[in-house]
Amino acid sequence: MNQSDIHLLDLPDELLLAILKKLSNIDVLYSLLDVDNNRLDIIAQDKIFTNTINLTSIDEVILNRFCKYILSRIHHNIQYLILESSLINRVFHARTYPKLTHLKLIQFDQDIVLQFFNDKSSIGQTIKQQITDLTLIYNDTNDIIPILKDYTINVYARIITFFENLKHLNIKGSSITAYPGVLLYDLPSTIFASSILTKLCINVATFNDCLYLLDGRLNQLNSFTVRVYDVDAPSLIVHNKNNLLKLKYFSLTCHSHIYTYDNRIIPLLHRMLNLEQLVLCLTVRNRNGLIDGTHLQNEILIYMPFLKIFTFDIRTWNIINGSLPTLSNDDIQQTFSNIRYRQIGCTVRYFSTNSVLCHIFTLPFTFDYLQCLTNHFPNVSFNHVLYLSICDISPFEHEFFIRLSHAVPLLKHLTVTNSTAQKCKSQEQNNNQSYSIIEFKHLNFLSVMNADISYTEQFLLDTRTSLPCLTELRINYEYLKTVTHDFTKDATRLNCTLYMIVWLPCVICFVITLFTPVPFVTALYGAYLSYYQYIACLLSLFACVLGSFEIRQVMRNTPLVRPAIQPTAQRLQQQT
Repeated sequence: MNQSDIHLLDLPDELLLAILKKLSNIDVLYSLLDVDNNRLDIIAQDKIFTNTINLTSIDEVILNRFCKYILSRIHHNIQYLILESSLINRVFHARTYPKLTHLKLIQFDQDIVLQFFNDKSSIGQTIKQQITDLTLIYNDTNDIIPILKDYTINVYARIITFFENLKHLNIKGSSITAYPGVLLYDLPSTIFASSILTKLCINVATFNDCLYLLDGRLNQLNSFTVRVYDVDAPSLIVHNKNNLLKLKYFSLTCHSHIYTYDNRIIPLLHRMLNLEQLVLCLTVRNRNGLIDGTHLQNEILIYMPFLKIFTFDIRTWNIINGSLPTLSNDDIQQTFSNIRYRQIGCTVRYFSTNSVLCHIFTLPFTFDYLQCLTNHFPNVSFNHVLYLSICDISPFEHEFFIRLSHAVPLLKHLTVTNSTAQKCKSQEQNNNQSYSIIEFKHLNFLSVMNADISYTEQFLLDTRTSLPCLTELRINYEYLKTVTHDFTKDATRLNCTLYMIVWLPCVICFVITLFTPVPFVTALYGAYLSYYQYIACLLSLFACVLGSFEIRQVMRNTPLVRPAIQPTAQRLQQQT
């Protein structure tokens, strides 16, 4: 047989199967099923390609063929379905799935619970006894903040009650956005209770709700991942303090500052005697001493003799007083000499404001959210970080952002806090220097609201930074107007494209004066809100699209009248 005569179908089944495994199972099913070849038809229906079906991120043509033809051919093999919530009707009306036990819904919200997770729904009746593993990716975009107690009863508790054989429940949002947390205060212990649930991932309103979930209502729980919005909320009752002997995995995340770490978190960890894996992501404020390797060993690890994996990202932010010694990075690193779980990274930053920030973390860094990065961050890669906040009182120079773009290659969301102007700006003007262009390839959100105007230039001038994916920008309006030369400067246009949302502290009054030039409104804008910009921001988060030529023209051609504020006595004197 000549080499040129060998075709795909000439290969043995084992080799053909090995080749097809390299492809997406969706592509295999779409391309090979029903192509008038019995051999390919049998191979495509193999369990390798039909056990898990992910119908997200596929175009309508492929989706339509799956719902009309393919699902009915492979329905008896499907054990795990991944789909957007909007497809529930189409997918479940196509066929029943007798082996389905795992379900993942993208863009989940409370309407899904009300519509499908009840006995009146034919779909609900089909899946209520089958599903043992449920993952819900939250996307409730309702601007009205729900009453958390009602939300807990109507959504979270209903899920636990409705799925009769549910063992794993995973409710997720993004690391930067928060979905309504479970609130169990003043609710009976039968709410959100299960005798078979073994794995739970969920967000809670307060640390008290974390303790409620561990009070015995989930008596088979062995894996608990929780994000707490408020650790410091006071507790009005005495919680169950029994040891949590069945718990093998515990992950605690809190992005808010914690002032009660020693009184609340440490006692809870002491109850987890049989823990095998621990994950902590915390920012602790004003405790007596920095959290270092010695503290972790003496206050946590000695209470967990079976612990095998310890992953952490912990910041301690303290006020400096005479009782605290000045420590270096090497001093902190030395305290981890007896901890052998993983490689450790650490930085210590002393500020002239009589405060110190100590950051300790395990390597490789596996978290997708990173807070309070300073100029002194170490030479390590944060390959998983998508959301980042940087802050310092020393300026972030151009070289810092070069380092940052390489250290955090997948960065999507960046918040900059620094009131000190860049030095490189004046040096560039004096020496006529140019700098290499920095590219943040994936950055779609940028906030420089709490940063000096030089950082507005750093990011908006295309001679310094390239932001090809930026869609949302939060910025001081006056800084934006200055840097863009009243929205006319060509060098800022590439980074100020259409659909960029700019949060403007004074824009609410500015827009009113455009359409309603009433003297009282103009005077109110010029004499009051232009000096108290953030009052407008608090009253209404207002957005303006700057990309279109027409809007820039209107803003350029519309004069802003800003009468100076005069003392009340002078005004009264003028009036009389």
